[in-house]
Amino acid sequence: MEADYVIVGAGSAGCAMAFRLTEAGQSVLVVEHGGSDWGPFINMPAALSYPMSMRRYDWGYATDPEPHMNGRRMAVPRGKVIGGSSSINGMIYVRGHARDFDTWAEMGADGWSYADVLPYFKRAETWHGEAGDPAYRGHAGPMHITRGPRKNPLFQAFIASGAAAGYGVTEDYNGHRQEGFGAFEMSIWQGKRWSAASAYLKPALLRPNCDLVHGLVEKIVIQEGRATGVRLASGQVLRARAEVVLAAGAINSPKILMMSGIGPAKHLAENGISVVTDRSGVGQNLQDHLELYVQYAASRPVSIAPYWSLGGKALVGAQWLLTKSGLGASNNFEACGFVRSKNGVEYPDIQYHFLPIAIRYDGRKPPGGHGFQAHVGPMRSPSRGEIRLRSADPTDAPHIRFNYMSTDQDWRDFRRAIRLTREIFQTDPIAGFVDHEISPGEAAQSDEALDAVIRAHAESAYHPCGTARMGRVDDPGAVVDPQNRVIGVDGLRLADSSVFPLIPNGNLNAPSIMVGEKAADHILGRALPAENLAPWVAPDWRNAQRESEAVQRAAE
Repeated sequence: MEADYVIVGAGSAGCAMAFRLTEAGQSVLVVEHGGSDWGPFINMPAALSYPMSMRRYDWGYATDPEPHMNGRRMAVPRGKVIGGSSSINGMIYVRGHARDFDTWAEMGADGWSYADVLPYFKRAETWHGEAGDPAYRGHAGPMHITRGPRKNPLFQAFIASGAAAGYGVTEDYNGHRQEGFGAFEMSIWQGKRWSAASAYLKPALLRPNCDLVHGLVEKIVIQEGRATGVRLASGQVLRARAEVVLAAGAINSPKILMMSGIGPAKHLAENGISVVTDRSGVGQNLQDHLELYVQYAASRPVSIAPYWSLGGKALVGAQWLLTKSGLGASNNFEACGFVRSKNGVEYPDIQYHFLPIAIRYDGRKPPGGHGFQAHVGPMRSPSRGEIRLRSADPTDAPHIRFNYMSTDQDWRDFRRAIRLTREIFQTDPIAGFVDHEISPGEAAQSDEALDAVIRAHAESAYHPCGTARMGRVDDPGAVVDPQNRVIGVDGLRLADSSVFPLIPNGNLNAPSIMVGEKAADHILGRALPAENLAPWVAPDWRNAQRESEAVQRAAE
């Protein structure tokens, strides 16, 4: 089989590129090892904890023992299904802060500043928000972006308490102002998960110039310095008349590069792989967000805990199956916050996901009745990890080590995030719903006690990125140039979260889709004009951590 372009990976970026390339008349083969996204566990938003722990949909990766996290092997869910991780994630839609992308440009990703990427965020979406500045949002794109109904009183209480604690309110964190507390946005449409497969791939497959091939990619075929196709583990070769585009994600993209002879020469030689081009940055710069659940028992029966009993789940599931409505039609993360941890921090470095039940991602909840929680963690950890091959066998999972909490700054930032979270939950109106703290627990007050909790209980937010970072061609650590071309190999591009120079401020599905949108234009030799809309930055950020401090200073 052959086509103009062979795209490896039907994830967030790969689906977007398949749609845009076929829309432009190019023929495309999309290669995906996983299968169909059909079924309630993926499509019912409230069932989000199930697909990320099912080997049918998840690669089942885990880290090597993390040295600063009690040697724990931590889960690294990655989508093995059409839609990739957009089909198993929490459906939370966060673009990131404008300053993230300006930093990308400063780091050598020329043409990827906020002004450059904003048009692609807009092109990707149809926004259904009820408040915010429409100039920052898209209105005719494939991704439907919605907000939950926020019927549970805990949502509004959390937002109001964040504002009362001095952090302000944001009408649209994906628009003009990220900082503050407000409504979460989600990739849910008409009561169902709206993944990249639903938005981009399935419409593309209706065109005669797009085909989906199921198989495990063994390596990229490179002849005389040019990528000409991909070899599957079955032995089949798919040929690309124009280019091969790698979009297998932050774990599998560097693995495939190294399997193909693109990566650190010494490491490749150790695994018996012939070196095509020595790129030391392949597999390096691995980043993630680490988070902790700060949980409270409720003082009154207000949470959604009763619906997590066997009978409650049956009722929720039946309502969703019949009407695509009710609790089953939401991921139940309907309120959020983005705050700065201290003065001198220009833009938010802590994110909150609020949930009106005390529960884990895997669906387990602590003993007791009603409760609620905020997932909290620093957004810009200086720790960096790596991906390494386990062997030259394409079926072997790679070595993954994030090297979480490897700097003193990590510990200072995480302690501060926990203490600021406690302040918010001690502020009315949410304080009126608190009975007692479940986790970390009221006994954990000292630095040492909090550190012990972090080591034992902090979890990945499942945002791996950065393992084939973008930069200028003279940067020895860069893997792709700003046009998404793999440095040192002709006819090969890479577009997914692995190219991020720096992890964005929030969840990664939206920026991954944006990368696919923008990379498609690079491939097609076109570009949307930049849009110079100025984001909101706290006017007194150098001196004040909270909005209320700046107001008080001005009054004085």
